[in-house]
Amino acid sequence: MCFEQFGDRVKHWITLYEPWTYSVSGYGFGMLAPFRCSHWLQLNCTGGDSATEPYLVGHNLLLAHAAAVNLYKQNYKAAQKGIIGITLFSHWMVPYSFKSHDHIAAFRALDFMLGWFMDPIANGDYPHIMRSRVGNRLPKFSAEQSKTLKGSFDFLGLNYYTANYAIDMMDCPKSVNATYLTDSCVNLTGVRNGIPIGPRAASDWLYVYPRGIRDLLLYTKRKYNNPIIYITENGINEFNNASLSLKEALNDETRIDYHYCHISYLEKAIKDGVNLKGYFAWSLLDTFEWTWGFTTRFGFNFVDYKDGLKRYPKSSAHWFKNFLRPTQAMPSQRDKRLHTFSFLSQHSEEYLLLSS
Repeated sequence: MCFEQFGDRVKHWITLYEPWTYSVSGYGFGMLAPFRCSHWLQLNCTGGDSATEPYLVGHNLLLAHAAAVNLYKQNYKAAQKGIIGITLFSHWMVPYSFKSHDHIAAFRALDFMLGWFMDPIANGDYPHIMRSRVGNRLPKFSAEQSKTLKGSFDFLGLNYYTANYAIDMMDCPKSVNATYLTDSCVNLTGVRNGIPIGPRAASDWLYVYPRGIRDLLLYTKRKYNNPIIYITENGINEFNNASLSLKEALNDETRIDYHYCHISYLEKAIKDGVNLKGYFAWSLLDTFEWTWGFTTRFGFNFVDYKDGLKRYPKSSAHWFKNFLRPTQAMPSQRDKRLHTFSFLSQHSEEYLLLSS
């Protein structure tokens, strides 16, 4: 067991990583393994029920999380003096309009994404709006399960990349073909009146919206009693463009600006009282990205897939290195981006790192 083998050295444990992603993508619309969804959706999936399976998978993941946390706290925590938590993935939701129903829809969308897993571990049950809209398709916790779930984390990991506009589906149909994808009665989009919410990255779902990371942290602080939080992923990708020279491929100013802007908003969040303890940038290297494979690059370091996986630091790698070790000299206008570090380093732990 990992606790027994590594607990003398490992002091931060994460039970589950992005349970929303594989509950929905694997069982809601069949985009990830095991590629299940309702046949009538006519997607590339083999069997399944998009109305029930995402909730069943999520439910059992939560129970597994609670069991692992309970085991660690009962048998290992006191001696090993570690902490244990979970990493959740969420976009920030921006109301599509100033109308109250779009504001309500934005919070409803958050409950169906973040709250689906956060409410049970914080409060012992699913958000009320999920209970109301999903009904009997949403599994129930026993009294004992609820008790074990409530408070089953020492810290929360948050993965943030982007934001969506939330549009209330005012005439949300009550059809027999219900799915997780429609239960929230919210349409999510990255574009309003033809204008994107922010510049789009290589991934069609990733729009650059830095203030969303602060808004999400403040929302979590207010709703869930200001937990200890680590940003466990935050990053941007570009297309793997084979026509670029190596020199051109290493010039990634967009990535530098992305991380600088997001970290700047983390500084604001800390000043606002968010209990933020660390930031992990995604990612150290270009990687194999889910079903997109090697078509996009998230890395601070370029990986040459055609030449023995040789690695070359991009401009962002040099910037991030200086960011982590700022010089005492007066920076140039461009390098004033490094100054954010001085505040973060005084108010968080040592976890300003590159994830891989």
